[in-house]
Amino acid sequence: MRAYRFLVTGRVQGVGFRAYVQAEARRMGYTGWVRNRRDGSVEAVVAGLDPSRADFFRQRLQHGPGMPERVHFESAEAPDTEDFRIESTY
Repeated sequence: MRAYRFLVTGRVQGVGFRAYVQAEARRMGYTGWVRNRRDGSVEAVVAGLDPSRADFFRQRLQHGPGMPERVHFESAEAPDTEDFRIESTY
């Protein structure tokens, strides 16, 4: 299964951003996880996207709560999960 790792910088912690990512991913039928990082960014690994939908999902993150400044994404190994969950800070 194809997966993408998203790294979002800006003011994205303490504003409901992880819950937003989880809700968007679940609404679109994706699996994976999202977590805060100690550097203030948010990281997500999202499985089930085909390449044509990865940029659309990036745009959804760009317009999430808070003030996302940059959303970087790259191919990643698919997580072993059947849902989309919020994980502990890394």
